[in-house]
Amino acid sequence: MPDVPWWNSAVIYEIYPRSFQDTNADGVGDLRGIIARLPYLVELGVDAIWICPIFPSPMADFGYDVANYIGIDPLFGTLPDFDVLLAEAHRSGLKVLLDLVPNHTSDRHPWFVQSRSSRDNAKRDWYLWRDGGADGAEPNNWLSQFGGSAWEFDPHTAQYYYHAFLKQQPDLNWRNPQVRHAIYDAMRFWLQRGVDGFRVDVLWHLIKDDQFRDNPVNPGFAVGGPPHEALLPLYTTDRPEMAEVLAQMRDVVDQFGERLLIGEIYLPVERLVAYYGRDLRGVHLPFNFSLLGAPWHAGTIGKLIQEYEAALPKGGWPNWVLGNHDRPRIAGRVGRKQARIAAMLLLTLRGTPTIYFGDEIGMTQVPIPPDRVRDPFQKNLPGIKMGRDGSRTPMQWDDSRYAGFSEAEPWLPLADDFRQYNVAKQRSDPTSIYQLYRQLIALRRSRSALLRGSYRPIHADGDLLLFFREQGPERLLVALNFGTGAAVAKFPDELVGTLLLSSHLDRQGEDVRGTIKLRSEEGVVIEVAGKTPMR
Repeated sequence: MPDVPWWNSAVIYEIYPRSFQDTNADGVGDLRGIIARLPYLVELGVDAIWICPIFPSPMADFGYDVANYIGIDPLFGTLPDFDVLLAEAHRSGLKVLLDLVPNHTSDRHPWFVQSRSSRDNAKRDWYLWRDGGADGAEPNNWLSQFGGSAWEFDPHTAQYYYHAFLKQQPDLNWRNPQVRHAIYDAMRFWLQRGVDGFRVDVLWHLIKDDQFRDNPVNPGFAVGGPPHEALLPLYTTDRPEMAEVLAQMRDVVDQFGERLLIGEIYLPVERLVAYYGRDLRGVHLPFNFSLLGAPWHAGTIGKLIQEYEAALPKGGWPNWVLGNHDRPRIAGRVGRKQARIAAMLLLTLRGTPTIYFGDEIGMTQVPIPPDRVRDPFQKNLPGIKMGRDGSRTPMQWDDSRYAGFSEAEPWLPLADDFRQYNVAKQRSDPTSIYQLYRQLIALRRSRSALLRGSYRPIHADGDLLLFFREQGPERLLVALNFGTGAAVAKFPDELVGTLLLSSHLDRQGEDVRGTIKLRSEEGVVIEVAGKTPMR
């Protein structure tokens, strides 16, 4: 499809590198492991891989505390290893996206080491330093997402610095032009090397209130929820000055041709779409996370799809995410049967889909024993059962001792059922969820209605979600039964078609006329012939 950017028709695959494939028997995944598994990704059919942070880091937050933006942490390999990965991926037809972490650095980054050395250091203003209150208290009421105050006192210079996450992750001062240029130079380093774009971590956090005003109390705070949600982040996130930053970041990637810029943004849809930027000069894809926490009901899902479609700016390209390294796995949230419905939804909606590694084989949330917890969020907030380790466990390749991930004990425990749910077993099972993902991706690639077609919802009651995807003369009907009982969707007699794919991986080629019968928790894609009914 030469008329549109490559990402409009792409399927993106997120790799958490610590957990994908270990090749040096240290229990942690590495770059050579990703290289070794590129044939698998080609077989699956994805178009691009997004690799979570691989930069040098003390690993206080497993790479999201960056100590050097233009290197590779020895845990994962070397810069030559990365160059091989990039070359091999491109040779295989895969794009490579890196995770950019511009909001904060490690407290061991040379920039912060200099910044905290004295109040008059040239890099002092690269971070957010403030005097305490009259009684020595924190400068204001801002809270860390990892618990407690977001201000850490530094005895050496007798001031506080701001950290939205761990105290080992001081926030950069994005109002300082030197900071911006330093990050943009790091982006250019990787773009010149051939990287195809970036996923930008916590993009909506970059700019903070220049008056450092207290955040207001959240009247809807639920007792027992994450403590930082007790306040509304009015002055710490989603500031109006972000429009300028978005345009500048976009200018950097546009200097290198068709490179992709994705933003991690947890905001309501009406604010999320602002990150497309003025005149679409922001990120190409502000990640749409609405499916991550929505109640799993047909009516609810249908409503949020329509709200998102309605909110998109003219020319803005949609995208959908079902899982990532921060949220519970889809099969754990909705069950493995509904995970097949979720796969059909993700890969038939209008827009660019992102698959989280392991979701294609039905990996579920793994309970982590207290003595194996690694997640700093959960360690800081032990009373909050929202740890991220359970969605980061190693990829389940086969039924060998360590699931084919490593020859040594992995950094996180494996799922108890990995011998049943693994790539090797599902490759040989023609009805597996892995085979469903492969067939969905192949169908998506072969049908212009799925790649670029319009989305048109059809009224349905109960547990049914129905919609058309249409492009020129090609019309596809997607029917999803979210219910645990059989269902029937009735149409006028002129609905005639052929069933292309069922989530049960049977019925292919079945004739459809007027009525669609769906089994429990079944989804189907139908090629419609003739006139398309309007309801």
